[in-house]
Amino acid sequence: MRTRFSGVLAVLMLLQGAPALAETQAPAAAPATADAAKSTVFSQEQLDQMLAPIALYPDPLLAQVLMASTYPGEVAEAVAWSKANPNAKGDDAVKQVAGQPWDPSVQALVAFPQVLATLGQDPVWVQRLGDAFLAQPDDLMNGVQRLRRQAQAAGNLTSNQYQNVTVQAAPAAPAAQAAPASSGQPSQTIIIQPADPQTVYVPTYNPNTTYGTWAYPASPPVYYPPPPAYYPGQALVAGLAFGTGVAVVASLWGDCDWNDHDVDIDVNRYNNINRNNQITNISNNKWQHNPVHRDGVPYRDARNREQFGRQLAGAPQRVAYRGDDAQRAQARQNALNSMDRHGIERPAANNVQARERVREAQSERGAPGLAQHRQEAPRGNQGGQLNQRRQGEGQARQQLAQRQSAGHARNNAFDGVRSPSRSSAQANRGRTSQAFAQRGNSPRAMGQQVSRPSGFAGRQRGGGRR
Repeated sequence: MRTRFSGVLAVLMLLQGAPALAETQAPAAAPATADAAKSTVFSQEQLDQMLAPIALYPDPLLAQVLMASTYPGEVAEAVAWSKANPNAKGDDAVKQVAGQPWDPSVQALVAFPQVLATLGQDPVWVQRLGDAFLAQPDDLMNGVQRLRRQAQAAGNLTSNQYQNVTVQAAPAAPAAQAAPASSGQPSQTIIIQPADPQTVYVPTYNPNTTYGTWAYPASPPVYYPPPPAYYPGQALVAGLAFGTGVAVVASLWGDCDWNDHDVDIDVNRYNNINRNNQITNISNNKWQHNPVHRDGVPYRDARNREQFGRQLAGAPQRVAYRGDDAQRAQARQNALNSMDRHGIERPAANNVQARERVREAQSERGAPGLAQHRQEAPRGNQGGQLNQRRQGEGQARQQLAQRQSAGHARNNAFDGVRSPSRSSAQANRGRTSQAFAQRGNSPRAMGQQVSRPSGFAGRQRGGGRR
């Protein structure tokens, strides 16, 4: 059984309790294209901190990780699948998950179980990485280059039998977009490619030492130890270590476009491995985020929440699945029309309207004039009648308030009806006054002699009835 929903819940629960990196409240999303809005969600310090564990991956593998991280719930499911299938890797593993409802970028990662083992150690980090790629692609890609220059300056990024490291001059930005040197715009581009295109070696390293002196002592990078099964006998002191190579032919179909700060897709390789999700437009070689695979995880920035958060594909199919069709809609309308003809008030259309009607009913219980007016008011759904009814009710309330205000100036028999304790006190005072009035009219009070019936004195002296 799939655990899509539980996987997403696990990610969201970890978000609430994880101490990880300092966080700006707002979720991620949006296609990583060159025209992405420059909304600042993460600072340069935060970007370097989250990029440090993967910035030295080969470009094709880095591109796959960035794409997949925008679907953190599905990455969590892929991690669980990889743990349950420890011997599956390479193109063979990707073909085994072809039936899973994951985005192709997530399916491609099962080719590299050591990568999924690393990503599975911190789901919060995975989501933040995807958020940054969607909201700030320019800043994120520049951050990767910044870290690569630091590793190269520290002597820990060179070509070898596992990878080829080349340096190219960064493309000149247009004059209108030229940025100062302090903006983080790299002056050169460092490209990392597998030495053998069909065999990928995933590097492992300690980011606290590989980049030399870390520029932000208060925010050191997190070190995720490599799974020993994939890096046997590796003792990391400094620099990069490489485990067993992964043979791939079609699994890696993305690559970093350092000029446009996005990901290019090799359509032929993509179609060779993704038989169930083919690309038919060969010219469309730019990766685009698909919110259908977001699984309800909120987007961090406002622009992507607006673009993807409320317009998920498949909504018409979900409505049809619930049985809401034209026939049922017509039946509902007929019922409402019948209520109008018989003078029955339509049900509240929303919670605000329902609360307003409750307040009106409570007012009517204490205002007979208002209740009478409502009964006399014409029913229906016409705007003019509704406005007249509202105005009449307002006048009735005003008259009630005036009567209540005037009642306080005279002795009102109903005064205090809403305060039982006050009414009881007034009743007691009335009874006491009446008792004193009766005693005041008695013969003793008037100074006359009181005659008692015979035998009364004897009873006072202790005599009694025999």
